[in-house]
Amino acid sequence: MKKITLTLAALALLITACGFASSEEIGAVDTVFKLIGPDHKIVVEAYDDPKVAGVTCYVSRAKTGGIKGALGLAEDKAEASIACRQTGVIGFGGKPLEQQEEMYSERISLVFKKLRVVRMVDAKRNTLVYLTYSDRLIEGSPQNSVTAVPVPAGTVIPVAK
Repeated sequence: MKKITLTLAALALLITACGFASSEEIGAVDTVFKLIGPDHKIVVEAYDDPKVAGVTCYVSRAKTGGIKGALGLAEDKAEASIACRQTGVIGFGGKPLEQQEEMYSERISLVFKKLRVVRMVDAKRNTLVYLTYSDRLIEGSPQNSVTAVPVPAGTVIPVAK
């Protein structure tokens, strides 16, 4: 039993170290009162780009409350909004970025639906573009939001070839 626990802990540490962003809740507002369970709300979360120092993305999205929400069985709405900003000196740690790469993914239904944040490199304009959308195993949503962070002149975005 102890060996399984250590293996799971090592796997969790490995997944965390793989460069996926983690969120930090900045705040939330209630949108619908629920007598039983948490209210429906809009949450705002911050995600520091794990491969680009000095860039933070703020994502607002709906969270379903009620009994299903409290038990983790609710399906959150597909709508989300994103705004990414330079929050420090932009740096790449000497490693090239992929032309397009998923920065973050989070389950927003019990099994099949995910909220995703994808980073794209616009090398011509020396800009990082971030897109958020949700997808589902069978049918995704066309609702999306996009934002861009211009990289200061003189700082070249290293792109993998």
